[in-house]
Amino acid sequence: MAVTADFKQAYEALARGDAAGALKITTPQVAGGASSAAALAAHASALKAAGRLSEALTYYRQSTSRFPTSGVSWHNLASALGDLEQHEESEAAARKAISLGLAAPETRLVLARALMAQGKLTLAQEAFEAAVILRPNFADAHRELAQLIWMRTADVGQALKHLDGVLARAPDDLTLHSIRATVLEYAGEIGAARQTLARALSRSPGDFELLRSAAHLAGEAGDVGAAVELAQRSAQAAASPLAAELVMAEAWLAAGEGTRAADMAQRAVFRAPHNQFALAILATAWRLLDDPRYRRVYDYETLVGAYELPTPDGWANLPAFLADLTQALTGVHAYVSHPLSQSLRHGSQQTLKLNGENGAVIEAYLASARAVVTEHSARLGQGNDPIRSRNTGATRMTGAWTVRLASQGFHSDHVHPMGWLSSASYVSLPDEVADTETRAGWIKFGQPGVVTAPVLEAEHFVQPQPGRIVLFPSYMWHGTVPFSSTQPRLTVAFDAVPV
Repeated sequence: MAVTADFKQAYEALARGDAAGALKITTPQVAGGASSAAALAAHASALKAAGRLSEALTYYRQSTSRFPTSGVSWHNLASALGDLEQHEESEAAARKAISLGLAAPETRLVLARALMAQGKLTLAQEAFEAAVILRPNFADAHRELAQLIWMRTADVGQALKHLDGVLARAPDDLTLHSIRATVLEYAGEIGAARQTLARALSRSPGDFELLRSAAHLAGEAGDVGAAVELAQRSAQAAASPLAAELVMAEAWLAAGEGTRAADMAQRAVFRAPHNQFALAILATAWRLLDDPRYRRVYDYETLVGAYELPTPDGWANLPAFLADLTQALTGVHAYVSHPLSQSLRHGSQQTLKLNGENGAVIEAYLASARAVVTEHSARLGQGNDPIRSRNTGATRMTGAWTVRLASQGFHSDHVHPMGWLSSASYVSLPDEVADTETRAGWIKFGQPGVVTAPVLEAEHFVQPQPGRIVLFPSYMWHGTVPFSSTQPRLTVAFDAVPV
């Protein structure tokens, strides 16, 4: 079989999600020392799809070494380095690709992400802008550019400037309309977001994503009839039964139809038993129905744990460590507003690395936090509920981030769809959290992040304290009570899953 045919089959296998099949095709092609750039790229892509990114990086490096004038090889290396959070080297490789004449907007996107991760925000914005100039309908670049501008300025007009310019010339681009609606939603302009989706739906009445978003926003606006009607249309257009079941379950909750919501959510959980959003929707339906199963999965006394962070080696006591951690985390916050599609409002969020390159203080925090997760897992033990049935005693973090909330800041009620255990870890706090009557700045559990009839209130609260780390199931609805203070509320959070 010709090599080109082999690669075509390999990429077709990857498109089907068959990384193992692609590796069977590509591995023989790189066995010798004279592999082509195409062979190296195909094999690295298969390794990356198989989750073997470090091995893939070896082949991307080999390609740039053997083909140093190939802009595509340098782009591939830059992308892999970015995935591995090696952002400085990713920037250098992306710039090398561009210097070799590679005009692909994807390379500007990789460069922008590397710059943004290093805090070079003006340069990152320029790189995003270059990407959308090269390809005006480049949705990923538009989404991240709008988010960057919003986080830097909290100015929705500036955030929408580039999107609106393209939509004026290409009003039928549904994805850009969807991005525009997301920006408006997270800027708090629900009515304008609904209008944007309505305009898009007038052009494509059967688009699933548009209908799903419109149904959600209708519920947020209290327009329950529209929420159900849009959800039903969305379910008919869904590409998978799971998507249809979740959108309908949410709509039935808004309508107060607990039995119908439970039926849809139960089907979704059967299809995707580890989907934390599906579990949350099912639990919410059980709560509406006063089903005793709700209390087993929302057993706050046994499933929510509050611990004191162990003082890392090298610090005399926990307050001394928290003082250094406050300084380290404050240094990584570069934004004035919250990101899109996240829970926080009136604050900033910054992703932390999981590759050991955060600096000594943050790495010391993560090590102590991992010890707390191990302790909590041991306390939970085994069982047949969604948490204990997956408990192996060993975990890995799948994401970590720090949040700095300003006055009036809060987290809207939400879950972490791909987690298992989630956390809130308190570093420095406003004095107002001491108020046990208002519970300002406290974390709360049980209030759904979707519309329900009747409205369901929070059931459990935990008071933040410096050095306290709270662990809870990722499917458990949680948010925070707003606070008013000149002092920020600085936290770290992460998700962990069993291994």
